[in-house]
Amino acid sequence: MRKTTTLALIATAVVALGCGSGAADKASSPSSDKGGAKAEDKPAKTAKLGEAARDGKFEFTVKSSKCGVAKIGTDVIGAKAQGQFCLVTVNVKNIGKEAQMFDGSSQKAYAANGTEYSADTGAAIYANKNAETFLNDINPGNQVTGVVVFDIPKNVKIAKLELHDSPFSGGVDVALS
Repeated sequence: MRKTTTLALIATAVVALGCGSGAADKASSPSSDKGGAKAEDKPAKTAKLGEAARDGKFEFTVKSSKCGVAKIGTDVIGAKAQGQFCLVTVNVKNIGKEAQMFDGSSQKAYAANGTEYSADTGAAIYANKNAETFLNDINPGNQVTGVVVFDIPKNVKIAKLELHDSPFSGGVDVALS
């Protein structure tokens, strides 16, 4: 019984430390603490299509963006857009010194009026052959190219993306228009 209690306490402490470190990462992000982030973590300028942009341990290069897609997949299986799918092809390179997980759901898209759209990870399964944007561990120096999918209203255009190396990073902006 005592061994079980000790293990439960250790597990609770590990979870609490993990949650606390995430909050600490968020607190030291450029958006909330000007002195907490290095200049290379969040460049002051907004990158453009085809330009490399860095956030944390990742260097992102947005290759293309295609909107107006109604369905992804095959006739048998796939996903149908509520509005329209925007398929954003992005190259993600690990510039750090240890493996880092790329998570498509951490990426954001914004309309010109500032409305924020989250990635559709369910639809992204059909847009990527090898789950490139779904919880993909990338080792240092390696890179993957995948499609991040956003389901946005039919009358909306994406003005910019905010790309993140983790859910708690400050992100980097990439202009699409």
